[in-house]
Amino acid sequence: MNVEKKRKIEGIIALSLSGLAAAGGLFWLVYILADVLIHGIGALRLSLFINDPAPAGSDGGGLRNAFVGQLLITLVATLIGVPIGVLGGTFLAEYARGKKIARLISILSDIMVSVPSIVVGAFVYAILVRPLHHFSGWAGALALAIIMIPVVLRTTEDMLSLVPWTVREAAFALGAPYYKVIIQVVYRGAATGILTGVLLSLARVAGETAPLLFTSFNNNF
Repeated sequence: MNVEKKRKIEGIIALSLSGLAAAGGLFWLVYILADVLIHGIGALRLSLFINDPAPAGSDGGGLRNAFVGQLLITLVATLIGVPIGVLGGTFLAEYARGKKIARLISILSDIMVSVPSIVVGAFVYAILVRPLHHFSGWAGALALAIIMIPVVLRTTEDMLSLVPWTVREAAFALGAPYYKVIIQVVYRGAATGILTGVLLSLARVAGETAPLLFTSFNNNF
């Protein structure tokens, strides 16, 4: 058996094993999704979205308060986290570029991205919930905002750094002040990337439950 034929056989074997592994993973994914749809499709009624939960021990009811509460908390978290993240990323990319403080903040931001959400929830519980002696939706929104900020900040910094410096120089040559260059030139060039970062942060916090158990647990704001 020559070397070329041996490599061809090894490639076929490796491809077959990889295909089997992928098919196995996809099979269980499809099986779980199909099982959930088959057993849960009957419960998808309008009452599920417009009615409040039924009393304990009673049948029926809906999840209106859960949907509304999650939307409100996510909205407040977005109003807090996105401006801070965008402004922080702008500071790192435009005003602190190449400085030690920018490197330090970037490292801390990367660490915050990987911090488990339950740790953030426990932190907000310690600094806000315990001193106030009650849970609140505001505490939950703050916890989600803390999770959003590093994602938006790092994305904004990276996207602004990708805008060529020659574009800024062209705006300077026209007599534009730096803040107008950032708002009218740099932000426009990085808008798509910044929006992507905002959507990624929203996708992350929209499904978080652990921080809310420590902060807004069963509270009506």
